[in-house]
Amino acid sequence: MLSSGFADAPVSRSLVYGLVGASILASITDVKHYFYIQVDPHLWRYHQAWRILIYQLCYTNSTEVLFAAMTIYNMRVIERLWGSRKYASFFVTAFTLTTIIPPLLLSLFIRPLSFNTFNYLPAGPTALIFAILAQYHAAIPHVYKYRLAASPRDRPLSEPFVGVTLSDKTYTYLPALQLSLSQFPGSILCAIVGWIVGYSWRHDLLPGSLIRRRVPGWMVGMREKDRAEDFEGLSRRLAGENTNPILATGSGAQEGGRRRTLGRQLLDQFRGGL
Repeated sequence: MLSSGFADAPVSRSLVYGLVGASILASITDVKHYFYIQVDPHLWRYHQAWRILIYQLCYTNSTEVLFAAMTIYNMRVIERLWGSRKYASFFVTAFTLTTIIPPLLLSLFIRPLSFNTFNYLPAGPTALIFAILAQYHAAIPHVYKYRLAASPRDRPLSEPFVGVTLSDKTYTYLPALQLSLSQFPGSILCAIVGWIVGYSWRHDLLPGSLIRRRVPGWMVGMREKDRAEDFEGLSRRLAGENTNPILATGSGAQEGGRRRTLGRQLLDQFRGGL
């Protein structure tokens, strides 16, 4: 049975609570105008480079907060698949890259090529969310598909199907799509950069030090005892897989001598690893 809510996903829970809390706080204190970036005047005229470091900390409207929280919640399965430590490590790497790359692209390349018309970068971690979405797209298979037909129900079977085919993952992609289009064209730039960063990390296109880096275990609540138990459990599972299944006889055979069923393999997979 799959866990509900934020069970086994403390990093995702912290992301949602932190994003919602920071957005509400920025609205209450009336400081939302500090979180978006206009290349001119913020960077070129006033030299406010600190905006690059904070523009991903919150959104400036409630609609974006809602869709961002929904998307992060739907993608919590990635943390369960990887484990909190690996997920937090990816988050730190992706956050660093998506903080720096979009403002630099906008300031040095896109704005001059657009004759200074493309000047605005919206607030919010849209790029970071799309970096996680790239992992979700690549690692999580769909469970079912369904069709929305645009043709009459009583059409002849010989006629080709007219409509759109969707899957259960569509409910995750639609809020993310809304985020990417919410403050076009700045939001679409963040979405594209985030997707590229996510796939570059997955396919080892980034420097090895960024891919192999891991945050300390205590940052995600891991104690030394927990890590020892995880390692011991992993060793037992590997030993069970390497045991000759012929040695297991009858219904009273030990766990290490039996071949794991498909359901057990899926369960072990979604428990997460180091």
